[in-house]
Amino acid sequence: MSSPTTNAELELQAVNEILASVGQAPVTSLDQTNPDVAIANSTLKEVSREVQAEGWTFNREYNYPIPVNSSNEILVPTNVLQMDLNRNYANANRSAVIRSVNGQRKMYDRYNHTFKWSPSPVYFDMLWYYEWIDLPIPMQEFIVARSAVIVSQRIIGDAEQYQMLQARESYCRSNVQEYDTRQGKYTMFG
Repeated sequence: MSSPTTNAELELQAVNEILASVGQAPVTSLDQTNPDVAIANSTLKEVSREVQAEGWTFNREYNYPIPVNSSNEILVPTNVLQMDLNRNYANANRSAVIRSVNGQRKMYDRYNHTFKWSPSPVYFDMLWYYEWIDLPIPMQEFIVARSAVIVSQRIIGDAEQYQMLQARESYCRSNVQEYDTRQGKYTMFG
């Protein structure tokens, strides 16, 4: 059997791991009409977003240049979880927040009360959202373990199973923290 290669195939594999954790049979597709599959799949996506929003070495970038468009506005990329002005000299008199205007997310300068920015580019500290296929393996394992705990609560409600799954979640969280520490090459000086 070949290993999964697409995002959908990897998500199906993750959903099956979650279902197996709570004693459910594996499925061959992410059929949303199956309530257990729908709960497992939506929980996987919800937990992935929450965990990535914590900010890890793999999805954080500093001093990232974002160009202004022809209207001198900064459009927020669709895969951004957080976007903060980098605290460099050029940004000293600015305070940026994301605001939605007619369904389009743009950066708004709260100090200068405008959506207009110059000069281009403007530098931000970014927190990116990645699709399942692009997540590091330890992160995928942690998200699956955490999702299994939540799905166990939602579908099964067995206290003993819940405790066993929580132990697995704790183990996977420590693995992902170790991975992040190695990737970030942190020192006691920051």
